[in-house]
Amino acid sequence: MNIVIITGASSGIGREFALQLDTLFSNMDEIWLVARRKERMEELSRGLTTKCRIISMDITDPVYMEQFAEILQIAKPQIRMLVNCAGFGLMGAVETLSLQEQKSMIELNAVALTEMTYRCLPYMRKNSRIIQLASSAAFLPQENFAVYAATKAYVLSFSQALNQELKKRHIYVTSVCPGPVDTEFFDIAEQYGKTLAVKKLTIVSAERVVRKAIRDSYGKKSLSVCSLPIQTFHVLSRILPHGLIFDSMRHLK
Repeated sequence: MNIVIITGASSGIGREFALQLDTLFSNMDEIWLVARRKERMEELSRGLTTKCRIISMDITDPVYMEQFAEILQIAKPQIRMLVNCAGFGLMGAVETLSLQEQKSMIELNAVALTEMTYRCLPYMRKNSRIIQLASSAAFLPQENFAVYAATKAYVLSFSQALNQELKKRHIYVTSVCPGPVDTEFFDIAEQYGKTLAVKKLTIVSAERVVRKAIRDSYGKKSLSVCSLPIQTFHVLSRILPHGLIFDSMRHLK
């Protein structure tokens, strides 16, 4: 049984991956939708042509993850693509956000993504793909977005290293690093603070991000960066001192 697994599938970029992959794979038996909001996944599945398996779970909960491992062991699927989209961010200074909120970002964005990847790897074969949702925040530390940016830097580093490790198995890992995307992300992220207005000028649609991510994954690229402004930001973050970038961003406030 050939399957695609998508975490964070109930909304935003995860939902868009389900919509686009549904039309691309002719030999896919099932799409496994993984998220907490069962009703949203059920609604999504009704609009897809591929058979869906809905797995309503909190991927940061060890009990649920053990149950997911048992599901894999029983089904013994061939995972042709794993798309890790589950994640969230909160803006605000480290000393003002609660410790639990910051730990939750780490647990979901980094720990759960790592475990989901680990659990799925034994069921992947030659030419399988892994797509990991990082962020342009991974390119350099982010003031008042410190923990979120750190988790995404982890995702980027982890995924690029994993891509090298899996080359001998001909499994390819793509890190997706978009800038602001038009999703529900900011409804949560801006509870305590606001992003720079200039950043929102670079906002793109989830459809565009996902389309490029899938294309880059099939091109065996380790990094997918959508839109010219964010591609430019990526280059600048590699060649300019980070202190200079920090100062420039402060002047934009």
